[in-house]
Amino acid sequence: MPNVTLNNDVEIPILGFGVFQVPAEQTEQVVTQALEAGYRHIDTAQGYQNEDAVGRAIAKSGIPRDELFITTKLWIQDAGEERTKRAFDTSLRKLGLDRLDLYLIHQPFGDIYGSWRAMQDLCRQGATRAIGVSNFLPDRLIDLIDHNEITPAVNQIETHPFFQRTVDQDVMDKRGVRLESWGPLGQGRDDLFTNPVLSGIAAAHGKTVAQTVLRWLVQRDIVVIPKSARPERMAENLDIFDFTLSLEEMARIATLDTGASSVIDHRDPDVVAWMGSRRFD
Repeated sequence: MPNVTLNNDVEIPILGFGVFQVPAEQTEQVVTQALEAGYRHIDTAQGYQNEDAVGRAIAKSGIPRDELFITTKLWIQDAGEERTKRAFDTSLRKLGLDRLDLYLIHQPFGDIYGSWRAMQDLCRQGATRAIGVSNFLPDRLIDLIDHNEITPAVNQIETHPFFQRTVDQDVMDKRGVRLESWGPLGQGRDDLFTNPVLSGIAAAHGKTVAQTVLRWLVQRDIVVIPKSARPERMAENLDIFDFTLSLEEMARIATLDTGASSVIDHRDPDVVAWMGSRRFD
């Protein structure tokens, strides 16, 4: 699995496995299957309510800790300096780990500055190898960077052929922040898997649409974390390193960008209020 290097020289596998919306009762089995398929980068979150199941799968796998890259995220209810430290300890305990590889602020709401101060301390202490954010739009990201000592290593945002985030990526590249894609397959919306442009390119390479999309993201130097509960799909999503999309094919995919989310608008006041009201204990 190819790695890319973050802004603090930590290496992260460019392709990982996400567990968003995997039911807690299925997570241990699904993560076990992902690890058996060859994934070594696992992405979870406090808000997914399945950290403990991820931890059990890791413990049972027998894979040496230094071969794994584990990410989890802080939810809004625990924003703030002291609460962040407690939430971090809780996540670490649930995962059964003595350190994280990457810890993210999950949403750009609440006391993100207090949280970031705590996360900087955790990073300096070696409790986590890198820290970053998720769902930060460019203005919020730059403000956080300019008023703190540690620049986020990662910004994990919705990125797929219908929402390509090229402007966001340009801003991040200039500031040394790695774009990581959540929902790289558009969560199956907007007929992505039957799109004629993607289907035609996939057929030309003897690959599936999913493989083509993941390859397109990797060629943009974007870290991807696809999710699947089916072992055959897990293996398929890993099998993207034996072909290359041409510049012409990349340009054709670029025409699919709508510039809008398929899932959620983080500038919608109702979305902000709804997220702030959600609690995960």
